[in-house]
Amino acid sequence: MKPFIKVMKSLSDPNRVKMMKMLQSKPMCVCEIQESLGIAQSTASKHLKLLEDAGLVRSFKDGLFVNYSIADGGDSPYAAGMIERLKDWLNDDEQVKQLNTILPGIDRGKILGRK
Repeated sequence: MKPFIKVMKSLSDPNRVKMMKMLQSKPMCVCEIQESLGIAQSTASKHLKLLEDAGLVRSFKDGLFVNYSIADGGDSPYAAGMIERLKDWLNDDEQVKQLNTILPGIDRGKILGRK
């Protein structure tokens, strides 16, 4: 039962659900997620760690950046099921729609003042 509870708890925060919906569009680094949601870097990192521990997202290095993407769910059938269901859920939600409109303009180079 613990793996099931871990997945459910990891999705009990609106920002973590938003992160999951954003990561369905493209892999993102912490600074891009933080900018999109208007939250502190430490808060974004904490949320991502909980999602990663639950098997919902994975992280990978890209030069100086750590990027996050949706996991394949191979570690947990509960995570796999939730990942699959979230593809269809909340797409009509106003907050999710708003995030989807700003995501194309979110660029780590601009955020870090490199462009």
